[in-house]
Amino acid sequence: MKAGLDGIKNKILPPPPTDQNIYQMSEEERRKLGIQSLPASLMEALEELSKNEVIKSVLGEHIYRKFVEAKRHEWNSYRVRVHPWEVNEYLTKF
Repeated sequence: MKAGLDGIKNKILPPPPTDQNIYQMSEEERRKLGIQSLPASLMEALEELSKNEVIKSVLGEHIYRKFVEAKRHEWNSYRVRVHPWEVNEYLTKF
């Protein structure tokens, strides 16, 4: 709710809607329509979160810190594992 109120207070307008398939658009086409990409990884999402003072203030210092700590642990656990896609992609084609 606070994010919505912040948007109203700062007159942040969403981009106009589109009925096109954004996954088939080029990056240039999306940029012209004001369509931004979401973070591509949990670490990128945490980096974006660290820049958002509104969300940090809603969570409070303690919860924000513990959340980021837990998610960094989750990311580090994820990134050092070999995943089924990797096994299939790199080891089963020989």
